[in-house]
Parts: sequence; C-alpha cells; structure tokens
Amino acid sequence: MKTKPIVLSLSLLLMSGTALADDDCDDPVANWQPRENLREKLEAEGWTVHRIKVDDGCYEVKGFDSNGVRAEASFAPASLMMMSWEREEADDDDQDPGKWSGKNGQDNARRQIPGNGIVKGRPTVTVE
Repeated sequence: MKTKPIVLSLSLLLMSGTALADDDCDDPVANWQPRENLREKLEAEGWTVHRIKVDDGCYEVKGFDSNGVRAEASFAPASLMMMSWEREEADDDDQDPGKWSGKNGQDNARRQIPGNGIVKGRPTVTVE
C-alpha cells in the first residue's frame, strides 16, 4: 500500500485548516501577563529576545529562537502560549546590522551577498 499519497493529502488538509484559523488573540487585557514574564520565559528556553510588541492582541517577539534561527513569533498574552512562529528574513534597509548579529557570530554566513558576476562585495560610498 502506498502511504505517501495518503500522508501528503492528510498533511495538506491539516495545513489548510490552520491557514483559515484566526491569528488574533482574544485574551481580555485584564488577564494579560507582563511582557517581562514572556521575556524571562523565552530566555530560560534559550531565546535571544530583541523586541516584544503588541500586534493584533498578541505579543509579537522578534529575536533568535533556541536553535539560533532569526524568528518572529506570536504569543497569547494571558497564557504566554506560542500562537505562530515564522523564520524572519534579513531586511538590511530598516535594520541595524549590529542588532541582528547572531549568537557567537553565526549570523555571518546568512549575511553574505550572493555573487551574480556583476557586483563583487558590498558597494562603498564616500561623502565629500
């Protein structure tokens, strides 16, 4: 029996249900825990937290997860349960390069510029 098509169909069905789920948190503000509780919880789990803000009623955290992957995650403010997690791509235009340096310099491999044969390295600017 071929289980691969069955597993693939089942996984696509499950993913479509989560895509339709509401990403907003509906916790009453009176039940919210302080942001510092979330920061302490994540740092105890090995995260490096750069920012915690409120977005759509959830705590949105940007930083590096316990595996050293740059991530953005949403947490329910009352229970501090993770609602969503996504890999955060580098956006050099509005980010301070030092702000996103990885643990022990491991982010350097991700910051290398792809070579397309036209431009070698990062361009420099001289102001006179």
